[in-house]
Amino acid sequence: MHAFDVLGDPVRRRILELLAAGEQSSGELTGVIQREFGISQPAVSQHLRVLRDNGFASVRAQGTRRLYAVEPGPLQEVDLWLERFRGFWTQRLDALATELARGKRERSMNEKDT
Repeated sequence: MHAFDVLGDPVRRRILELLAAGEQSSGELTGVIQREFGISQPAVSQHLRVLRDNGFASVRAQGTRRLYAVEPGPLQEVDLWLERFRGFWTQRLDALATELARGKRERSMNEKDT
């Protein structure tokens, strides 16, 4: 499965967002995903399996718990692919930073005048 096929699903993206905060148990992940998406525990398990089978997440046993963590490799591949497109938004962000700095200077000057 291609990385964008894996990331194209909002449930899997949300699981990765949760895992970005650190390792979490399957029970913790399932609870959040069930509340937010209203899907069953087996459906959450299937999404975890897709992430694991495609290298986006790893799992380790700790007693009876299964702890999941993000694996950076596939995300680095996505980042490399996105690199060619960064120029489209980098210039706009630079322009925004310039405008914000200009506005800050003008506010500062106006405050000094009053």
